Amino acid sequence: MAVELPLDQVRTLLAVVDEGTFDAAAAALHVTPSAVSQRVKALEQRTGRVLLQRTKPVRPTESGEVLVRFARQLARLERDARGELGMSGAGAPTRVSVAVNADSLATWFLAALTGLPGVFVELRREDEDHTAALLREGLVMAAVTSSPDAVPGCSVRALGRMRYLPVAAPEFAAACLTGVLPDALAEAPVIVFDRVDDFQDGFVRRLGGAGASALRHHVPTSEGFVDAVTAGLGWGMVPEPQAEPRLREGRLVRLGGRELWVDVPLYWQQWKLDSPALGAVAEAVLRAAGGALRQP
Repeated sequence: MAVELPLDQVRTLLAVVDEGTFDAAAAALHVTPSAVSQRVKALEQRTGRVLLQRTKPVRPTESGEVLVRFARQLARLERDARGELGMSGAGAPTRVSVAVNADSLATWFLAALTGLPGVFVELRREDEDHTAALLREGLVMAAVTSSPDAVPGCSVRALGRMRYLPVAAPEFAAACLTGVLPDALAEAPVIVFDRVDDFQDGFVRRLGGAGASALRHHVPTSEGFVDAVTAGLGWGMVPEPQAEPRLREGRLVRLGGRELWVDVPLYWQQWKLDSPALGAVAEAVLRAAGGALRQP
């Protein structure tokens, strides 16, 4: 027999996750903390699973993430239905939450958002290898990701390939990158995005080296990253759209000649919902990516 999921219990679970505590969820829902606790316990009994980690703040378990995503999708459908019925006010805006990596945000993604009247976006910046996790947790409705494997409840479409070029300032290259390239890169200062960025290490390993130097500048913005490389603080892998103008101006040089680059495939994943706002954003993103990214 199918197990029903009472909407008040599902919405209460979402409120607890969003507010962080049972007390805060009770205040947001205008009920008592005891009522919140009873609804969550009843939902756990119905599903036969623990749905929340009772930490501060509260976090959903893997099973809880499924129901949190379901609750957010229900809320999205309810808002769309109200809009179509004229119950949300004339011309009321709708909001779409999207996870996008910093390099896409700095190069092509924002152009996709122009010309979407009545649609407002909430962007979450995250590395393309990790944006799918935000989808899985139900924190965003769509994401630019490097994974072709669809998150449960989501569809996936290819966007194209972002090309990265190994570059450095001319003076830096002349002083620090002489000799065999993999050996030089393993000793020269390098720019990385943050402590989990291993993109530069992967490039050096592809060339036969052990990885990039331990002499690292951490620059956690896409624009700051290319500025740091241009300033001669170190070498780095820079998106082609950002690198090309500076290469033409002579402010950067390619390392290893024109035959060295790394292409990163990007994909668009979104909830499987018949949502006009989400559909409009998806089509706009696909059009922009078709003109900005390298296509097969």
